[in-house]
Amino acid sequence: MVYTININGLKRDLPICKVNDDLYIGAFILFGDVELTEHCASELLKLAPEFDYIITPEAKSIPLAYEMSRQSGKPYIVARKSAKAYMDGTFTVNVKSITTMNVQTLVLDHAEAVKIEGKKILIVDDVISTGESLRAVEELVNAAHGQIVSKMAPLAEGDACNRDDIIYLSKLPLFDKDGNIL
Repeated sequence: MVYTININGLKRDLPICKVNDDLYIGAFILFGDVELTEHCASELLKLAPEFDYIITPEAKSIPLAYEMSRQSGKPYIVARKSAKAYMDGTFTVNVKSITTMNVQTLVLDHAEAVKIEGKKILIVDDVISTGESLRAVEELVNAAHGQIVSKMAPLAEGDACNRDDIIYLSKLPLFDKDGNIL
């Protein structure tokens, strides 16, 4: 089963994947799809307010943040899933998103926190669904005293479509086991 989505003029067939017995999602994968990544980056940047840094959670949205950085000339930072040896002091937040089975940790290095202190921050993700990944990144930015100017994603899924605090390009419905839109 697939769901055909139109993202500001660019169509993709998304495989419908099981999350649990009652919930299926359209798998939106930017990895390896350069055309889609470049298109989404360009379209989101048209809607973005003025910003100094982009921050994104690891991992599926990294290509998008990179491409938005390349197109805008603004740097990006990745909130990592674990502390790395090179990190000197960290900020951490726990998160459980719709596509992860277990609670994960997002980590921001102290050196990166210093960079975004007092700066205008654009939070970018691939899909906003439950908003848990977004919330975790918001907490990291707030702990670093960054100023969040917008939260963006190519797609808003399920109830996230009703949020007025995010910017997205297209709605992505949720599905039942037969591929029917919930």
